[in-house]
Amino acid sequence: MNLPVLFFEEINYTCIFVEYYAAMKTLVIGASPNPDRYGNIVVKKLLNYGNEVVLMGSKKGNVEGIEIFINRPVQENVHSVTLYLSMKRQKDWYDYIVELAPKRVIFNPGAENAELSAILKEENIEPVNACTLTMLSLALY
Repeated sequence: MNLPVLFFEEINYTCIFVEYYAAMKTLVIGASPNPDRYGNIVVKKLLNYGNEVVLMGSKKGNVEGIEIFINRPVQENVHSVTLYLSMKRQKDWYDYIVELAPKRVIFNPGAENAELSAILKEENIEPVNACTLTMLSLALY
């Protein structure tokens, strides 16, 4: 079957696009060992798209063999933080997130937080009210 050359150019472009974003390191706060939780599903999808992930949560365990930290180890070169914590559970994380100095913090549905968003803006960190899973699916991540 002969496919148009344009088709191959589009495939190559897509491969370059995925390789470019593969270098992004994402910290998932609210990661869960429970496969039914969004804090687990998103990890699998991030990995599927080639992202490096660091997982933090309230319960020990792992997702796809990656340990979920219950402490807050020092992390470097974090591009994005994606939150799966309710607003009331985020307050203890404010200083840690700001110290990481990520490019953006994604507030997934149910995690929106005007107070933390304002703090992030003051620190030149972009707050994003969006769903990480949707962003990934639409190539907006």
